[in-house]
Amino acid sequence: MRITFCCTDTPTEPWLQGLKAALPGAEVSLWRSGDAPADYAVVWTPPQAFFDQQPQLKAAFNIGAGVDALLARQVGPHTRLVRLDDAGMAVQMAEYVCHALIRHTREFDVIEADASAGQWTFREPLARADFPVGILGLGVLGARVAQAVAQFEFPVRGWSRSAKQVAGVECFNGSEDLDRFLAGTRVLVNVLPLTPETENILNQRTLSQLQGGAYLINVARGRHLVEQDLLALLDRGHIAGATLDVFRTEPLPAGHPFWTHPRITVTPHTAARTLLSETIGQIAGKIQALERGEPVAGLVDRVRGY
Repeated sequence: MRITFCCTDTPTEPWLQGLKAALPGAEVSLWRSGDAPADYAVVWTPPQAFFDQQPQLKAAFNIGAGVDALLARQVGPHTRLVRLDDAGMAVQMAEYVCHALIRHTREFDVIEADASAGQWTFREPLARADFPVGILGLGVLGARVAQAVAQFEFPVRGWSRSAKQVAGVECFNGSEDLDRFLAGTRVLVNVLPLTPETENILNQRTLSQLQGGAYLINVARGRHLVEQDLLALLDRGHIAGATLDVFRTEPLPAGHPFWTHPRITVTPHTAARTLLSETIGQIAGKIQALERGEPVAGLVDRVRGY
């Protein structure tokens, strides 16, 4: 069995060593143009030339949860695309969202600013009931986020394309339910996959439907958000603030208004990082299952886009 590794902007040796240790019977190597055909591939934003030269691949394993960059490539119809279905990302995402949510609702950002100015101030506690949290996307990551938020006794709502049931979460689904979901939400958390249907979904129309004084947490993709629409709603006061981890252009360019906006917190696409050992273990287990003819989780539906 031959496995080829083609991951842009990724340190190579730890992955090659880890894959060789997890799959000792396999030949694992870094892809170079013109290489002999491989059975499986481990990839992150590979060039089109990679797939042009590897039409025989049984499967390509993406080392991140988002597959939008992978779906932008022309891939042979017999190559299965497989995404990570957790590999340690869900708990990181839950940590990040809970931190951003609690920082806002406990007004720790205001307290930090006062402390920096040498001011000892008292803030009246805000009621969690006044901050219903809506999770856009109830896949593996979104469901874990929703359950983590519910542990802090916030009202939690969730929306997904198809019907889902998550304990402790009021669930909505389909386009006909989206407006109702938004109208009952004050803190909106976006964990959706990026597809043609979800691109620009965070826009003037949808964000305006949130309750007044809304807060946005985007940990999915930058292309979900129409940036100028968010800035306009912040200026109007309909949205109180935002924590943004993903952007249309990354790194976020110098001089971008998000850097200096007083009510936007910027983080460098760090909400859920790929964990080496967990990811290698998951990929190795799936390769072994496929070799035995067994089904695996995380198969990408190319029509749906995730």
